[in-house]
Amino acid sequence: MGFYNVFELFVPVVVIFLIILFFTFVPVGLWITAIFSGVKVGLGNLIGMRLRRVVPSRIVNPLIKATKAGLDLNVSQLEAHHLAGGNINTLVDALIAAERASISLSFERAAAIDLAGRNVLEAVQVSVNPKVIETPNISAVAKNGIEVIVKARVTVRANIERLVGGAGEETIIARVGEGIVTTVGSSKSHEEVLENPDSISKTVLTKGLDSGTAFEILSIDIADVDVGRNIGAKLLTDQAEADKKIAQARAEERRAMAVAKEQEMIAEVQAMKAKVVEAEAMVPTAISKALETGNLGVMDYYNMRNVMSDTDMRNSISKVTNDSNNKDNR
Repeated sequence: MGFYNVFELFVPVVVIFLIILFFTFVPVGLWITAIFSGVKVGLGNLIGMRLRRVVPSRIVNPLIKATKAGLDLNVSQLEAHHLAGGNINTLVDALIAAERASISLSFERAAAIDLAGRNVLEAVQVSVNPKVIETPNISAVAKNGIEVIVKARVTVRANIERLVGGAGEETIIARVGEGIVTTVGSSKSHEEVLENPDSISKTVLTKGLDSGTAFEILSIDIADVDVGRNIGAKLLTDQAEADKKIAQARAEERRAMAVAKEQEMIAEVQAMKAKVVEAEAMVPTAISKALETGNLGVMDYYNMRNVMSDTDMRNSISKVTNDSNNKDNR
């Protein structure tokens, strides 16, 4: 009797445990909600999601929202996109927004945009409500050398067809900046740019800058134009300074060559003086030898000394006269 009593108590406990386990593992409440919302999803699909470690509510709730919005989606599509790493809620919201705005957007393209890392809902919103991109201050120089600083506002609309593989906002800003620099650079003067700033936007807009991007440029508006530095004058000043330094370097080179030449001539003169001194030192010896050999007589020697004395006297008189004349001239 004790065994039967324990068995009778054990069976209800097991049944209650299995029931709790069933309702925990199988989202019956979510299944009932889906049925009453008009979404066809079986318990087998929900159990399969549990086995594939997918939270059923993350699939069923967006599917209910899409069905109520009139979209033709199924569980397999949403689950596959979720397993691929996509954002189902954003995807469904984007499809609903595109449907309401009469924008042609298929589930496959929306899923590709989402998996490419772009916000597909934001893309649809920008396609409906254009976005304004403001460029930084862009510096350009007119032909007269005056710098012009321009800031522009670019109004763009998302191009759904080119969202996958299309360039982003950075490319738009870079291309607009390049167009502004080219347009200002081709202007004759900065005054021409200040008088007609709309010529910049018109010229840049005709260049097809949105080619290959994820956007379509609607308009380019010049927000601000300022006059900057006189780049031409600065370049001329820098060039003049550079020419001055080059001329100074060449003059210094010529001066160094002249100094070297002067030093060379001084060295030659000193060498010649040394030779003269050496020759003069040999004169007494030569005279002595001439007297010993009889080649020079005593009277000839005295006559030579008289001539030399006379020459020294004349040189002295000439030096005194020159000094006196110099003093008178002063």
